[in-house]
Amino acid sequence: MTTPAAGQVHDFAAIGVGPFNLGLAALAEPVEGLAGIFLDQRESFEWHPGMMLEPAHLQVPFLADLVTMADPTSPYSFLNFLKQTGRLYRFYIREDFYPLRAEYNQYCQWVAGQLPSVRFGTTVLDAAYDDGVYRLAVSGPGGTEVLSARRLVLGTGTSPYVPEAGHGIMAEAAAGRGGMAFHNADYLARKADLQQRRSITIVGSGQSAAEIYYDLLTDADAHGYRLDWVTRSGRFFPLEYTKLTLEMTSPEYVDYFHGLPPHRRDHLNKTQKNLYKGINADLIDAIYDLLYTRSLAGMVDTRLLTHSTLTAAAWDAAAGTHTLRLHHDEQGTAYTLDSDAVVFATGYTYREPEFLAGIRDRIARDSGGRFAVDRNYSTGVEPGEIFVQNAELHTHGFATPDLGMGAYRNSCILRAISGREVYPVERSIAFQQFGAPESITAEVPA
Repeated sequence: MTTPAAGQVHDFAAIGVGPFNLGLAALAEPVEGLAGIFLDQRESFEWHPGMMLEPAHLQVPFLADLVTMADPTSPYSFLNFLKQTGRLYRFYIREDFYPLRAEYNQYCQWVAGQLPSVRFGTTVLDAAYDDGVYRLAVSGPGGTEVLSARRLVLGTGTSPYVPEAGHGIMAEAAAGRGGMAFHNADYLARKADLQQRRSITIVGSGQSAAEIYYDLLTDADAHGYRLDWVTRSGRFFPLEYTKLTLEMTSPEYVDYFHGLPPHRRDHLNKTQKNLYKGINADLIDAIYDLLYTRSLAGMVDTRLLTHSTLTAAAWDAAAGTHTLRLHHDEQGTAYTLDSDAVVFATGYTYREPEFLAGIRDRIARDSGGRFAVDRNYSTGVEPGEIFVQNAELHTHGFATPDLGMGAYRNSCILRAISGREVYPVERSIAFQQFGAPESITAEVPA
């Protein structure tokens, strides 16, 4: 990839360096004649540092790294990372396709450290558009400057989500006026203090909630706290990972989903959460086995509560506990639960970065004000000017946050930016057909 001289215009500027934009940087690096820059306000690459639990692993195989599904020969592959760091044979002997989460983070840091196009410690303050060029006012180690690019790739990521009923106790805790209530993004940093509390409640239903529950349950006897897990789901759903279901993370299914009416896509996103937000089946079994083992010495001081929606929460300073008001959705009854500490493992949501205010007229919107994202991941009023990474769940479906589809999406984005197919873009990989087939009319013999 070409590095423009100071003051020259980049072909594109990518803002936010998570796994998806980092993958784009790695795939763009060997492309001659393409000038791009990648900006992130953090000082270095860190991927969910609050959830780097020692045994936690990815829910996708190592082939879903930054580059392999687009270019298996890339020097930025996970296997080359293992080779260069002397761990390839250990990984081979381990006989597990799923890298540890901490290992994946190390891999991404290794890649980021080799790419001169990636600039950390650089905050985008403002964006403007003038005569075919986007001007980005940025603040970095060298002070403030203005960078120019013909296209933008937005990879600013998602932010921790807490249901509205929990906002009050979160704000009080953050201000030092309440108890302990935080999002699981801060789990490891708060774990030692958390385990000094008499009772802990986890609110949430997915993999993160399950990992934290198992981690805290492991130490519950040593610390003597009560541990509760509350979810509004009807059960502790396993991640659906059968092979025909995995075919839905395919170009054909994205084509099919993108072609549906918006109301139908929204309905599907509500009903398909267990396809990407479920719990690893082995972890569910491990939780049960641990509960069973602990029960030999008597009932475990824990409750697993399903069908329960948090409707309100308040801090009782006199009692030193939070009072959580819950509604059992299946029975239609309300109840309360008291807990010293609350951990919200309630996922993440996309929030538009503030710097987009200056170029709002360059962004295409749907009737609900969301990004109107074309099939090629472009959301500009002029096709091929602004692209999004992991902000198109409502238009492209549950494959959006899947690490395994990142290289495919980046191949599509590079094709749109460069005007040529730099990496082969798969069009058909599934055995099944997602839409209705064309009618077949049999000819009547004469």
